[in-house]
Amino acid sequence: MAFGWTKHGDGKHLAPGEVVRPDERLSWPRMVGFGAQHVVAMFGATFVFPIVMGLSPNMAIMMSGVATILFLLIVKGKVPSYLGTSASFVGGVLAIRALFGGDSPEASSVVVGAILVAGFVLALIGLAVHFLGVQIINKIFPPPVTGAVVMLIGFGLAYVVADVYWPKDQWMALITMLITFVVVVAFKGFVGRIAILVGLVAGYVLSWAADRVFGMVPAYDDGAVQVAAHFRVDLSGVAEADWFGLPPATWPSFETSAVLLVLPAVIALVAENIGHVKAVGEMTKTDLDPYMGRAIAADGVATVVASSVGGSPTTTYAENIGVMAATKVYSTAAYYIAGVIAIGFGLMPKFGALVSATPEGVLGGITVILYGMIGLLGAKIWIENRVDLADPVNMVPIGAGIILAIGPVKQLISSDFRLEGIALGTVVVVGGWHLLRVIARRTPEPVRIEAG
Repeated sequence: MAFGWTKHGDGKHLAPGEVVRPDERLSWPRMVGFGAQHVVAMFGATFVFPIVMGLSPNMAIMMSGVATILFLLIVKGKVPSYLGTSASFVGGVLAIRALFGGDSPEASSVVVGAILVAGFVLALIGLAVHFLGVQIINKIFPPPVTGAVVMLIGFGLAYVVADVYWPKDQWMALITMLITFVVVVAFKGFVGRIAILVGLVAGYVLSWAADRVFGMVPAYDDGAVQVAAHFRVDLSGVAEADWFGLPPATWPSFETSAVLLVLPAVIALVAENIGHVKAVGEMTKTDLDPYMGRAIAADGVATVVASSVGGSPTTTYAENIGVMAATKVYSTAAYYIAGVIAIGFGLMPKFGALVSATPEGVLGGITVILYGMIGLLGAKIWIENRVDLADPVNMVPIGAGIILAIGPVKQLISSDFRLEGIALGTVVVVGGWHLLRVIARRTPEPVRIEAG
């Protein structure tokens, strides 16, 4: 059932060790708070990546809400996830723009057309998994590989914290992180379970106050990252934004060469969906494998729908899985609420501008927690499945893949296409593990490797 949630206990409290399952909910005012927290968690990346790809961020936010609701309906409410903008397409999209006219409207049409086709391919893969059986996926993504993919999804986003968010205001990032730490542990009730939202709001307010007390953040240059002097909170976009309005649409056009540039991203999307579904199943102690095909297909359908009007490609979001890990609230009701809020933000540019004005230093303090928790979920999968990390078949490709993701390392495939970061790490983990497993079967027992 996609709707019809059972109230958990008194709707207000969780006993130690309890969780709110996907088909349960707390009181509706509390669920609105959790939904808002999910919007906050996804907003930064879902807003920023479309800008990087030259697409409308407001359209991306609105269609992420539509995509999330579509996803929940297709998976019958069994897999709680938020669908935000996928970063896996950035390299391919930039290559397309280099070939088809830069930031022109014509190039944007080719970009969304290529993304639409990739979404269609992803949906077909999901249908194949659904009808042929999840054992296909389990053979390709056994526990050693699944844990590695989950880990590199989380740790592979470390560069976003290190290079994008944290340098913009190092002290506020540190303060926001520490506030969130304290709220998670010191408050056992509802406040503790929305610690991410509390930390973000506290950091936002403190940043606003710091601008008035201390002035601008000084310029920063460590040789790798350069940051100009700036105020922490810029509300100029809020004043300029309209209260209501439809975001600008971009209609797709299709070029075979452009499609080929983004198709490799489908591999990363399949891996991300599998990793996220496995992570949610691990957290909820539920076998979600029967819904794996639906989840992959749903992401493909959502990408097709979003890109058909100029929205961004979608994927299940690690940030929101991190929120669930922190709150122990897995209710899909929170995601429906988040989807509705996101649609509202897309239609109300002023509110969207207010959220998008969240200081980047504050986002650094929040995302360092969320990404780290996702990475550790991968380790949890290894532990609970007793994966032998002394076996070089596991240790070698997994270790290499995680380092490639964390780098993020870039591999130039041609002058127009490259694999990097999470996508490159995923290919190395999946391909390398299966290659070494075949070799190990044909040779004597491999020597065990003890780290350290």
